[in-house]
Amino acid sequence: MSGIVPLHLALVIPLAGAVLIAALGRWPNAREAATLVTGVVLFGFVASLIPQILGTARPGIVLVWLLPGLPLALRLEPLGMLFALVASGLWIVTSLYSIGYMRGHKEAHQTRFYVCFAISICAAMGVALAGNMLTLFLFYEVLTLSTYPLVSHHGTPTAMKGARTYLGILVTTSVGFLLLAVAWTWAIAGTLDFRDGGILAGRADDGVLVILLALYAFGTGKAALMPFHRWLPAAMVAPTPVSALLHAVAVVKAGVFTIMKVVVYIFGLDLLTTTGASVWLMYAAGITVIAGSLVAMAQDNLKRRLAYSTVSQLSYIVLGAALANAWGVVGGSMHIVMHAFGKITLFFCAGAIYVAAHKTEISDMRGLGRAMPITMTAFLIGALSVIGVPPLGGSWSKWYLALGALDAGQILFVAVLMISSLLNIAYLIPIPIRAFFSKPADGSEPPRFHEAPAFCLAALSFTALGCIVLFFLADDVYRLLLPMAGG
Repeated sequence: MSGIVPLHLALVIPLAGAVLIAALGRWPNAREAATLVTGVVLFGFVASLIPQILGTARPGIVLVWLLPGLPLALRLEPLGMLFALVASGLWIVTSLYSIGYMRGHKEAHQTRFYVCFAISICAAMGVALAGNMLTLFLFYEVLTLSTYPLVSHHGTPTAMKGARTYLGILVTTSVGFLLLAVAWTWAIAGTLDFRDGGILAGRADDGVLVILLALYAFGTGKAALMPFHRWLPAAMVAPTPVSALLHAVAVVKAGVFTIMKVVVYIFGLDLLTTTGASVWLMYAAGITVIAGSLVAMAQDNLKRRLAYSTVSQLSYIVLGAALANAWGVVGGSMHIVMHAFGKITLFFCAGAIYVAAHKTEISDMRGLGRAMPITMTAFLIGALSVIGVPPLGGSWSKWYLALGALDAGQILFVAVLMISSLLNIAYLIPIPIRAFFSKPADGSEPPRFHEAPAFCLAALSFTALGCIVLFFLADDVYRLLLPMAGG
């Protein structure tokens, strides 16, 4: 691997932060300051790598040789750069939000929470910068294990049941399917390196490629492709900052990121286009997009509605990968960052409502907009971005995905994207409308102003603003991603 860049610092910084946070556990202010400082340092380091990735350099480093020809290695490339920026940047915002939420709700075991969060970010950095499929698999598993204590944070029977579902589905799919796919790829190709154009061309017939892609797609349980999606709503028993980690910062994004990496760097776009091996995956993703939206509409619990929305939205990214053309890959990859900002805003708002008003059911949120105008305005912005309305970032990723479907001759999936956007409107927009224009069910007047703690408001206001700013930065994201798609 070329280039001498200390990529391992992306792992060392959050790990060192975890140790420091644990050491400062007796002093909450110092502990939380350490969390924020670690996040800022990590994001600064990741951002410092941008000039290199904008050129032709693809620096890498071997951490250790596990077996002959199988190193634990890191390598910088455009998609990994984008994921690392999203995860490290949103860690700062989520940490700020967590301070307000965890204190406002008087949560127990806060030191353990921040330590596990830091370890999870370390694992996400390992996934983002993995130089081969084995490295990605190992950090993918670390991410699963390090987030389990976060999902089970409350320790109640309900929380433990949800956490068991979370761990059971993710470990079963990764060990039963993903690990098999990794081993089969090694047997076929003799390497697991991520290479431009893929490593499987000419090494397997079409039937084997279809089976192998299925093992990767369903083995990556964090992508929540139906029917392996139940862990995501089950994990909503966790505190809201954990939901933000799952849906926007690291976990589900690690899943769809993995599928995109496999499509681009293991199979290769040309191979999938010529063989048609990914056509079935388009339909699986399309079904998940629509079915997830339909189930979301039936949920009265706000976090569960947002969870099924995420199930649907993740398959936009899987669809982009399955289209196996430049527009689809760029649109799907762009949706990683656009959805991250939109959905984290919605979850931040859900948590703020819980802390300030102790409400979790949408039917109980009538008139809440008068008491929490900042929160509900941010919710509306996040919802419009997820729907894909200009001038918000989500409109660009859906546009490129539609172009990808047209370029692939798959007009059906343009219709899927349009129907899904209409369903997004149906299950998201009534929430702020009810909050702003309806009175409470008992006919009483809501309090004039009763927002969540300032740290929560600052975080959700920042991410809502990010949904708008990303609309104008879409061209920069496009230029970053285009070399990955062969442009």
